[in-house]
Order: sequence, then C-alpha cells, then structure tokens
Amino acid sequence: QVQLVESGGGLVQAGGSLRLSCAASGRSISVYTVGWFRQVPGKAREFVATKTWSRGSTYYADSVEGRFTISRDNAKNTVYLQMNSLKPEDAARYYCELSGRTTVAATPRSAASYDYWGQGTQVTVSS
Repeated sequence: QVQLVESGGGLVQAGGSLRLSCAASGRSISVYTVGWFRQVPGKAREFVATKTWSRGSTYYADSVEGRFTISRDNAKNTVYLQMNSLKPEDAARYYCELSGRTTVAATPRSAASYDYWGQGTQVTVSS
C-alpha cells in the first residue's frame, strides 16, 4: 500500500504562486506514474498534470499549460506541483495520485488510470 499526504495549499491572490507537495510512504514512487488532479464541489475530478514512470513524459491540462510544473524527487519520495500565475478558476482541492499500471501511458489524463490518492489540499485564489 502507498500512503499519500498533500500539503502546500492555501489562500493566494490572483497572479500569485504556490507549490504543492505530496509525500509518499509505503513504497518508492520511482516506479509509479505520478500526477495531480483537482476537484471543486459538484464537479468531476479534473486532470491537471502527470509525469509517467516509463519515459518520464509529462502531460498538462490545456488550462494550466505554461503556468504549472510537475516534478518528482524520487530520493525524497515526493511529488511537487509548482503553480504560477494563479487564477480564480484554479481554486479547487488538489489531489496527488499514483499509478502502477502499464496502461496509464495510454490514458494518463483519466482519473480511472490511477490507483492511489491522497486526502487533498485546498487551494483558494482571490481575485
């Protein structure tokens, strides 16, 4: 089993930055595809970014491309999401997720491709 704990959320003004962290325990993340999703109440979980294990390929949602950066530190067993130029529409609860499936490379933007989730960290952006 893998346990994930997100942190780094908070209140920020539009145009500001935050860095989210996701600390993993139980297993090394080095063999997992890692990513971030977000969700607002009443809406489906939305893909944000992912970095695959096999080739290190990185994918971003169009809405965050150029503003967000996903990274991983296998030595620290931690995944990060650097968020710059935040907008009010970025406000959501952000979830870190891991996938050990080889099939995730075909559907990296699908929440159904992932096996482990954290409790999330709330991001609020004031206009």
